[in-house]
Amino acid sequence: MTQAKQPISVLVVIHTPAADVLLLERAAHPGFWQSVTGSREGHETLLDTACREVAEETGIALPTSHYIDWQLSNSYEIFPEWRHRYAAGVTVNVEHVFSLCLPTCVDITTSPDEHRAWQWLPWRDAAERCFSWSNRDAILLLPERLHNRT
Repeated sequence: MTQAKQPISVLVVIHTPAADVLLLERAAHPGFWQSVTGSREGHETLLDTACREVAEETGIALPTSHYIDWQLSNSYEIFPEWRHRYAAGVTVNVEHVFSLCLPTCVDITTSPDEHRAWQWLPWRDAAERCFSWSNRDAILLLPERLHNRT
């Protein structure tokens, strides 16, 4: 029997200094574009979850020191079609936002069972393309986050 997913996840906005953002298209849902996301496994830290999910979904393997924890979380209702992955009665997920800045747009290797395509887009276009409001809102915060780092 498969272990139930924890209703605690990460959202990792991967971007360049110029605010180009990497988006992935879900394999099971063509047209659903998103940043890297994933649920915490076991007792791993949220930062470790972010690193693991980025490596699994993109092939990018960088140490935790490259990630920025935005100290921002969003609660949202889990889509009914995905609730079977969680324990009975779980309907809300808490998502923690991180970012990863790469020096330039790079080619990635997706996990074919999770994603069917990827693309780099300017931040405004990426925000418009996202199906998730929390992902869109995080990307819309990116220019401010970049400005505050300089």
